[in-house]
Formats: sequence, structure tokens, C-alpha cells
Amino acid sequence: MNTQPLILTAPAKLNLMLRILGRRADGYHELQTIFQLLDYGDTLTFRANTSGEIQLDCPGVDLPAQDNLIFRAACLLRQQAGKPALGATISVSKVLPAGGGIGGGSSDAATTLLGLNHLWQCDFDLDTLAELGRQLGADVPVFVRGHSAFAEGVGEKLTPIPTPPRWYLVVKPDCHISTAALFSDSRLTRDSAAITLAALRDRRLDTHWPGEYAGNDFQPLVENLYPEVRKAREWLSQFGTAQLTGTGACVFAGFEPEASARNALEQLPENLAGFVAKGVNESPAHKQLAKFAATV
Repeated sequence: MNTQPLILTAPAKLNLMLRILGRRADGYHELQTIFQLLDYGDTLTFRANTSGEIQLDCPGVDLPAQDNLIFRAACLLRQQAGKPALGATISVSKVLPAGGGIGGGSSDAATTLLGLNHLWQCDFDLDTLAELGRQLGADVPVFVRGHSAFAEGVGEKLTPIPTPPRWYLVVKPDCHISTAALFSDSRLTRDSAAITLAALRDRRLDTHWPGEYAGNDFQPLVENLYPEVRKAREWLSQFGTAQLTGTGACVFAGFEPEASARNALEQLPENLAGFVAKGVNESPAHKQLAKFAATV
């Protein structure tokens, strides 16, 4: 067991495109989306031990430990390893807002699986960790695998795909949106046409592709239910094409170069929160874990 502290970034994600193709017989929905990872996220510090206890320090999160995805991920990994004596202390510095559609909880869970798999020397491969992640949430596997990707099914069928280097301004209005409530709403559009990975690759996801493929099928419903999301997107639209990510509430726009995104952020109204981040093809957590493994 490695007892040295391990610090990893749990990155945010954006959905550059999100289509709902239909409802499946099991009640889940067939989706197509493009996950864009960002170089910005929560910071998790892991310390492994043999106490058999998992202690979680997550300031600002009003949630019992047993309901926190970080705690659940650690327990699931330990169960899979069959080693009840494994323990850890996990400290979290949160910057990603809950209910924002940028994957904060899912990314924290995935980063926990990656970090403790290394410290506890479980030696599970990414396929095994991704399957464990899927049990925790549909968005967890993309963070486990650590690459921006085209996703199908309920989000579990992932194909890494390169995205262009862009900077994003992400804006969060003051509201929290329930994903479950949106999926069950009768007004949600569920009949979008599928696109092919080949079509995306032909366009190379360059700066012109959003006119053809961008959009989020949740956006009309979310903006109907939460006018503050619509107002945030309309404000952001003055700087470029803006849209909802995930099931909201965050909206985003892409910029080239970084200075343009920073300039827009400086004009952000006081009732909105926001941050600027760079889109990346590889998760910072994967890079940090590889560097840590090489030095110990």
C-alpha cells in the first residue's frame, strides 16, 4: 500500500452536443453526446491506511457521507477488492457547483476510483473501474477513462475523439436542476435523429461544426422551467454561440483565444457565477496520476 498523499484534479465536463434519440424498454433513454473535458475542477487529496475506515472531509457539501458519491465510490472499490481492512482519508476542495450539468459529483467519484485503485494497489484496469463507475452514475465512466469522447447508449459507449483547442466560459445561474425530474417530464423531446461518428470525424470537430451538430435537447425544457437559465444563456450569447450543458443549470460558450473568454468573464453580471477553462483531450487526473506513479 502506498501511504503517500495523492492529489488529483476531478475535472469538469461540457456536453458540446446532447441528443435524446428515444426511451428504451427499461425506462432509460438512448443518448448521443460529446463530452469535452476541461482543465478545471475539484481537488481531491487521498491518504491510504489500514484502519478499515473511510473518512471524508468535504466542506460546503450538505450531504451525509454515505450518500456522497466519493464515499460510495471508495466503498464500492474496497468491496470489489475484497479487502475490508483498506482505509483512507479523503479531503475535497470543491469549486464545481452541484446541479450544474458539468459532472462535479461524477468526476469526484471517478477520481476516487482512480486514486484509491493506485494507493490501495488494487491493480484494476480501466475497464473494471469504468464498470464500477457505471454503477454509480451514467457520467462516471467518461471521467474514469479520462478522454474527451463521443458517447452513445445511456452514455456508457465511449469513443475517444479529439476536440479542437478552445477556451470556454461557463456560467452558472442561481438554481439547482433535478435530472430525474427532467427525464420524466412529458414535454421532453425524445425523437432526435442520430448522427454518426464518421460524420463528426469528417468535420474534425473544427470551429464550424457547431452550426450543424451543436445543441442540447434538454435546453428548451430547462429554459421553460427555469427562466434564469434562459437569461444567463441570452447574456452569454452576445459573445458567441451559447448553450446548456448536460441537464443544466450551467451554460457555456467557446472562445479563441483565451483573452476573449477572460474579457467576457470580467463583464459577468453580479447575479451569475462563472469560470474560464481550457478544453483538453486528456483528463488532468490521468496526467497527475501518471506523474505520481513515476516518482514513487
